[in-house]
Amino acid sequence: MQPISYARHQFPPEIIRHGVWLYLRFTLSYRDVEELLAERGLEVSYETIRRWVLKFGPAFARNLRQLRPQPSATWHLDEMVVSIQGRRLFLWRAVDCEGEILDVLVQSTRDKVAALKLMRKLLKKQGFAPKMLVTDKLASYGAAHRELGLSGHHELGLRKNNRAENSHQVVRRRERKMQRFKSPGSAQRFLSIHAAVYNTFNLQRHLVSRATLRRLRVEADQQWQTAAAAA
Repeated sequence: MQPISYARHQFPPEIIRHGVWLYLRFTLSYRDVEELLAERGLEVSYETIRRWVLKFGPAFARNLRQLRPQPSATWHLDEMVVSIQGRRLFLWRAVDCEGEILDVLVQSTRDKVAALKLMRKLLKKQGFAPKMLVTDKLASYGAAHRELGLSGHHELGLRKNNRAENSHQVVRRRERKMQRFKSPGSAQRFLSIHAAVYNTFNLQRHLVSRATLRRLRVEADQQWQTAAAAA
C-alpha cells in the first residue's frame, strides 16, 4: 500500500478525498460535485476537482486494486462501440463471474490482435489463467484463445455472456454524463480508475440482507479510507 502525499494543496486531505470519491462513485459531472461541496460550505471550483481526479485518481485506484481479493477463474469478455472525436473505437472489457471488472482496454480494432492484447494484459495482471472463458461468437476470441494455448474451456453463445454485456451499462451512463470521452487516452485513464472504485462499492445489494449490506458498506468505506490515506 502506497500512502498518498497531499503536500502543497490548499484543501485538507479529507476534502480532496471526498471530492474525488463523489465524482468516481456516482454519475456526476465536475460541476455537480462543485455544487455538492458548495452546499456544505466548501468553495471549490470544478476545475480544481478535475485536477484532483487526474492527480490522485490513479494512485487511489492502484491502492484499491491491491486490497481486492483474487477474482474467480471464470472470465467473461465482451466489447462495445464508443465514439471518440468522431472515430469509431471499441472498448474491450473483462469481468469475472461475480461482476468484478478485471480490465478494460480501448482499441481501434475489433479483431484477433485486439483480443490478444486484452488477454495478454489480463494474464499478466491477474497472474493466472482462467478455467473458463465466456464470450460471444466473435471469432477473434477463439483465435486468441488458441494462439495463447490456454487450457481452460472456452464457452461461447449470444446469451451466455450477459455478465460482461451488463457491465457496459455503467460506462454508457458515464459516457452520456461526460458528453462522450474526449480522447482514447483520457477514456482509458478514466475507465481504469473508475473500475477500481466500482469494484469496491458494487455490493449487489439485491442479493444480500440489510444487515450484510451494512457490513459490506462499512468494509468498502474502510478500503477507500485505507487506499486514500495521507502519507
